Amino acid sequence: MNEILDGVIGFVQGVDPVLRLLIAGLAIFLETSLLVGLLVPGDTVVIVASTAIVSAAEYWWLVAVVIVGSLGGQSLGFAIGRFFGPRIRASRLGQRIGGENWARAERFVARRGGFAILISRFLPVFHALTPVTVGMSPMPYRRFMTWTVPACILWAFAYASIGWAAVGTYEELSDRIHGAGYVFVGIIVAFLLVAWLVKTLLGRFSHRHMHEDGEADAGTTEGGTTR
Repeated sequence: MNEILDGVIGFVQGVDPVLRLLIAGLAIFLETSLLVGLLVPGDTVVIVASTAIVSAAEYWWLVAVVIVGSLGGQSLGFAIGRFFGPRIRASRLGQRIGGENWARAERFVARRGGFAILISRFLPVFHALTPVTVGMSPMPYRRFMTWTVPACILWAFAYASIGWAAVGTYEELSDRIHGAGYVFVGIIVAFLLVAWLVKTLLGRFSHRHMHEDGEADAGTTEGGTTR
């Protein structure tokens, strides 16, 4: 296991650091935009890139690039919704996404406002749909960013940190423990399980608000924002 892991880590670390940053930033930008956001595994790319970090400077650069990429993708989704929303929704791509998914995203934003934007970053499918849905609403871009910035920051720190922490632990133990590679795998698996659990709990919470009948919350104002 250690030999295999050394080879994989060595290969990733052998990639030019600037190129790694560009790939990670592009992947997360594409993941958070509508057109390819349902296909690009940006989280996997960021975790792999984080395993190549060899200094605190590289860590902070990766976090910064992932935050910028996330915000860029979210902003693109908002712009698509603001200027092309109805046409995108009626397009072949919009139809493949499904009318019910669009309706769920609209109900969630209408009822939970900014909080829906915050947690949608951690929900499959809706992390790409929500910015477009908000763009089609009267919510101003500034308010949209107020909620999406902390979500993108939290996401970036979580995914950029796990690979770095796993590799650091592995390198400390590899000279003393023959099965240190399994510790590395265990850390990654544990993180993914926690991430899955968090997404599941958030998904159940959002599911109630996406399917409840009736009018939006009385406190929802400014075209679907919660004060």
